Amino acid sequence: MKIIKRTDYLNELVEVKDTPDIKVITGVRRSGKSKLLELFIEDILEKDKKANIIHINYNLTDYEDLLEYHSLEKYIESKYKKNKNNYVLLDEVQLCKYFEKAINSLHAKEKFDIYVTGSNAFLQSSDLATLFVGRTYEIKLFPFSFKEYLNYYPSKNNYKSMTDYILEGGMAGSYNYKTTKQKYKYLNDEVLNALVIRDIVNKYKIRNESLLNRLIDFLTDNIGNLTSTRAITGFIAVNEKADHKTLAKYIEYLCKAFAFYKIRRYDIKGKKYLQTECKYYLSDHSFKFARLGTKNLDYGRVLENIVAIELLRRGYEVYVGVLRNKEIDFVAIKNGDKSYIQVSYDISDPKTFNREVAPLLAIPDAYPKILLSRINQPSFQHEGIKVIDISDWLLE
Repeated sequence: MKIIKRTDYLNELVEVKDTPDIKVITGVRRSGKSKLLELFIEDILEKDKKANIIHINYNLTDYEDLLEYHSLEKYIESKYKKNKNNYVLLDEVQLCKYFEKAINSLHAKEKFDIYVTGSNAFLQSSDLATLFVGRTYEIKLFPFSFKEYLNYYPSKNNYKSMTDYILEGGMAGSYNYKTTKQKYKYLNDEVLNALVIRDIVNKYKIRNESLLNRLIDFLTDNIGNLTSTRAITGFIAVNEKADHKTLAKYIEYLCKAFAFYKIRRYDIKGKKYLQTECKYYLSDHSFKFARLGTKNLDYGRVLENIVAIELLRRGYEVYVGVLRNKEIDFVAIKNGDKSYIQVSYDISDPKTFNREVAPLLAIPDAYPKILLSRINQPSFQHEGIKVIDISDWLLE
């Protein structure tokens, strides 16, 4: 398989190298956490040929003897070398029972620079502070961006490549397969089903796997739609016994495993966050096609999903904007600055164009207002609104 350097993530790892934090790489299953570690090891050795690398990949049978935390700590200690920089990199660490005890002990000795990846059912953002006694630094890994996709598949025509990216997504493991059918089979079987069964079901001892799968189908089919737990319960309960408290827990598990991202609403006029109703987006839009097929393609929602994940990838706080009876797809906030973003697949019809810009024109403040679409031409301005082809925006 072709490997590309994921420069942004690699640079972030380099920037925090040799700090006292426990570095934890998180992201949806098969998003490239292990490959990132391998690239990081190459970078370390390139700059420090005397560095002592202790790399344990629990996917390999070579390390079966280290599946108990005392054995793990003893092994790492035995590999320590004085007067050298000692780096410990643990991949799929959750396979070692009570791994956190070994890591906390090693961290307390202040001899190792520690890096960890693993199943997100066991390494969740919200649990890192309690899991590890020492300080942690989380690096959130996403599937391939459009920019990385073009790095993998170089092309002179970004607009055409955007069409391919919409259908193929950013899960690089699927690129090994030649046909669309094979790609989607890999995504459904090796990523989604593995994430549900091996991670979520086993971790939380879920008995009603059928209900969990129906919930995934519903959320996948409704990316970009405002919804609430009670509304989901009312829909699913027609064919499956369900209550909103159980479904709320299941949604939490799916979000913790980075299958979905929850986007809350933001009242633009009142400048406050709203608790009722929210939207859910897939960590990679290709899961929608892999899960539900391509018969009823809703490219508008898929583009919206791509933009939501790209904004998160760029480090923005992301919300759905509410202004009286109008909705703005995204309010993106970073360092106190805001941007308002509308997403539409096709704005060639004047009626559609006017409908999409109307909510942006109604916003009274002077923060940037952007309409993203597939215009296949350079960007232009409309009454202070910047209209940009989505492929150009993704490459900014």
